[in-house]
Amino acid sequence: MPHTLRRAPLSLLLALPFLTTCGGRAPEIDQASVTRILTTLSADEMEGRRAFTPAATKAAEFIHAEFAAIGLEHFDDLRDYLQDFAVYAVAIDSQRVVLNGRTVPDRELAVFAGGPMHWTADSGVTTLVVGPDDAPMDALVPRLMAPTGNALVLLDPAHQEWFEGLRRYAARGSQSLGEGTSANAVVVLTSEQEARAFAVDVATSSTERGRLANVVGVIPGRRANEIVLFAAHYDHIGIVRPVDGDSIANGANDDASGTTAVIELARYFKALGRPERTLVFVAFAAEEMGGFGSRYFATRVDPASVVAMFNIEMIGKPAAEGPDRAWITGFDKSDFGAILAAAVDDSVFAFYGDPYPDQGLFDRSDNAVLARLGVPAHSISTTPIDVDPDYHHVSDEVETLDLAHMTSTIRAIARAADPIVSGKATPTRIDPSSQR
Repeated sequence: MPHTLRRAPLSLLLALPFLTTCGGRAPEIDQASVTRILTTLSADEMEGRRAFTPAATKAAEFIHAEFAAIGLEHFDDLRDYLQDFAVYAVAIDSQRVVLNGRTVPDRELAVFAGGPMHWTADSGVTTLVVGPDDAPMDALVPRLMAPTGNALVLLDPAHQEWFEGLRRYAARGSQSLGEGTSANAVVVLTSEQEARAFAVDVATSSTERGRLANVVGVIPGRRANEIVLFAAHYDHIGIVRPVDGDSIANGANDDASGTTAVIELARYFKALGRPERTLVFVAFAAEEMGGFGSRYFATRVDPASVVAMFNIEMIGKPAAEGPDRAWITGFDKSDFGAILAAAVDDSVFAFYGDPYPDQGLFDRSDNAVLARLGVPAHSISTTPIDVDPDYHHVSDEVETLDLAHMTSTIRAIARAADPIVSGKATPTRIDPSSQR
């Protein structure tokens, strides 16, 4: 009889390298541990982990304790695992924009200011034109979520309704990491197709809103200057409008699931002993408020030294394509995804490209900040985000997740990371000029 090819389960494949090199038993990514961490991070006592609240601090302290128990080392010159930084609230005191000889009324402006602006056409400001048939979200979300440089955006009046929402958002005020650390954007509602001449004058004032902290731990490798980064954001949206008496947006999937994965991967790789490349594990603060944690971290690491970034987002639900599947954002921007897919090709698991390109997900998470600096930085997810009823709702609780699937996904990421961690594979860099 002909033999039938059967793909090995991930648990066996994870064990093979360790058994071969160490002659012992492979470390285990255990569902009970996954459940414990996920349940703690998304408990009602964490009150949705909103940035700038005591609940977010409580979550950071829990992650800190997990890193300490694992025995991770400290990053850079930190004395513990907390990478503390300030965020400033920026208020616009006055604004005036002249475009092609016409003074633009305030009602046609949405200004996102990280600091004062004094621009002319000779200031090196990027000009973006969003025409009537273009998708404004594709052009503007990357600019606002992962800013790089200053931008003047000409938005066609066909997007008037969308613009009004943007104006309301801008009116809340901006936040920055300090003078000179944030990019600025001015959106003009206009049928103009080019900015032949312009002058932008915006005066601002800033006050410290509060302090945040990333949680960072390290496993030093033989190659100290080659970093593999495993990351997720630990914040969520906190207390929201009650639904059936429940006002806590627990964020079990978004992104306690990713944070749990980072902790479990740290435990796994620590048990394997000294890696070839240095491994850095980060739980980012304030992704939901504009990616401040990843933006600050990017100022404290040399992007040229980061070989790859595994950004883990919402892995608590099986993909639409079925179990044992995970998708990777920006699959075509480097060969990171292809390396991961090949690493688990002989197992039941599979990695593939983002099935939701219209959602702009590559630009909407913490990976985007590092990708703009050339790092092969991608998000890994499994959730059918286009139809997920629990996304940013009070119903995003542990009970809505598939913990066996989540554990399997973490095991698959550990296995898929092996060629990169071991130095056998190096993803191609992302071209920063290809990013918006």
